[in-house]
Amino acid sequence: MKDDGPFFHGTKADLRVGDFLTAGFRSNYRPEIVMNHIYFTALSNGAGLAAELATGNGIPRVYIVEPTGAFEDDPNVTDKKFPGNPTRSYRSREPLKIIGEVTDWPRLTAEALQGWRDRLAAILVDERGEIIN
Repeated sequence: MKDDGPFFHGTKADLRVGDFLTAGFRSNYRPEIVMNHIYFTALSNGAGLAAELATGNGIPRVYIVEPTGAFEDDPNVTDKKFPGNPTRSYRSREPLKIIGEVTDWPRLTAEALQGWRDRLAAILVDERGEIIN
């Protein structure tokens, strides 16, 4: 099933409308891996979580993005971990164009954010933490 969006990307990078997000950066979850894809979702809250968990010292931001080429379901969270694609998560080798910014997404409390970091750390120490790149 084709998803028509809108699509979102969470990051701590300070970007502008018209900028492009590209693959080739280090993973937020395994910094030794340079990612072959750029990831995005059709759920603004999912992008907000990604923004909160992103590496860096910037302010978490959620951008509205437009894929410039083909994209596929993100195999790191679809079928491998969840049947289908309930998180509406995708990836592309082609850039994503920033077409706007969401400023009213719900922010996590410090406790909730720490809970997510703890869960992520636990996953990454076992074999299920493999990233399909």
